[in-house]
Amino acid sequence: MTTCQLKMTRQDFNRVMSHLFPGDDDEHAAVLLAGVSLIEGRLTLLVRETYVAREGIDYVHGKTGYRALAPTFIHRCITRARDERLVYLAIHNHLSDEYVGFSSVDLASHERGYPALLQIARGMPVGALVFGKRSIEADIWLPDRTRLSLEQAIVVGSTIHRLTPSPTLITVSRTETYDRQVRMFGKAGQIELRKCRVGIIGLGGIGSLVAEYLARLGVGHFCLIDDDWVEHTNLSRIIGASAEDAIARVYKVEVCKRMILQANVEADVQTLTEDVSRETVAKRLLACDFIFLAADSMRARLVFNAIVHQYFIPGVQLGSKIRCGSNGSLLEVMSANRSVRPGKGCLWCNQFIDPTGLAKEAKTDEERKAQQYGVEEPNPSVISLNAISASHAVNDFLLDYLCLRPESEALQYEHIHCLRDVRTLVTPRKDADCPECSREGRRFGRGDSADLPCAEG
Repeated sequence: MTTCQLKMTRQDFNRVMSHLFPGDDDEHAAVLLAGVSLIEGRLTLLVRETYVAREGIDYVHGKTGYRALAPTFIHRCITRARDERLVYLAIHNHLSDEYVGFSSVDLASHERGYPALLQIARGMPVGALVFGKRSIEADIWLPDRTRLSLEQAIVVGSTIHRLTPSPTLITVSRTETYDRQVRMFGKAGQIELRKCRVGIIGLGGIGSLVAEYLARLGVGHFCLIDDDWVEHTNLSRIIGASAEDAIARVYKVEVCKRMILQANVEADVQTLTEDVSRETVAKRLLACDFIFLAADSMRARLVFNAIVHQYFIPGVQLGSKIRCGSNGSLLEVMSANRSVRPGKGCLWCNQFIDPTGLAKEAKTDEERKAQQYGVEEPNPSVISLNAISASHAVNDFLLDYLCLRPESEALQYEHIHCLRDVRTLVTPRKDADCPECSREGRRFGRGDSADLPCAEG
């Protein structure tokens, strides 16, 4: 391991950039405290807290360099990092643009000071970041004094913005398969899709459509999770499913894998035929860049929501709803896409995770009958309604993941009411003391130091 990854919310990134680059062409500094995630051998730092250094008080004239953080400011931040089990990151800016790196003076100061900071940190990494106007570099010291540079920084807002120490060289083979869409977002966009890892929870009527759309866009890596198999009642909705699949009780994820590879033979597809609420299954999603939740269980919503806020992996919860009256008349026909980002769009804050529903799902069918819960009848489902939700969600993913539209300050849910022919954008609520998404809660940016709400195994 020679490089690492940094993730931060758009709110924190904007605060840092406005402090570092106020327009005075000078150098400024701050400290970030970050959670840690180590997934598949890659270290990711998740910025949880920001502390700007006040000019002349916390950031003063240096003895060997231009400026330096004041010892009292460093001590306050490193002890906070130690006590909260977070990574201490000292940051400053250079007046560069797309290329940035540490000066020899910067690196010498790290070598003088970071061995002592590692002792105070008690087993946590410490390090530094240097910001250009459109670039970031890192010098991260692990407890054994191994040093890591930055692979990329990811800013997670409504859009997903990536920064590197220097521009990435674009090399792509000529192909006619994606020619028409490359004309929209360029070769660089197609490369990002090819590198992208998506997780899809639930491969039924909506999830299978999402999988096909993403496969034909050229997304390169899939993690498919569904513990159910194809039945005859699914054939009107699951893309690629056949009567033979229903007879053989083929798992839905295997049907979708077959369909994905028909659309994109180079795709890497992992399938999991277990419930996402199992810890070993949920942790497979932590290597993903984006997650689509197309399952309607409360347990799936709980795990998905936790991963977004704890590991800063953006996602969307999508579904459709058909409600009928007692006489069979249609009362409501709706598709929904609910984007969730770290600290925003929380399903818990917006009461889309029902504690009673979680308790019911934890019981067997026999236990539910004994306690007079009953076993619910399946909900109505129609492929064309599912397609509305799936296509809107994938289109939003494309525009946001490739930064093809401007960043939006307000994250909004999208509800499409088909009977009334109305599309509404709803601003989700946010509880200041939410245990799932607030900075004061147990989960936001904590990475591996907090447990996911999963069953063992």
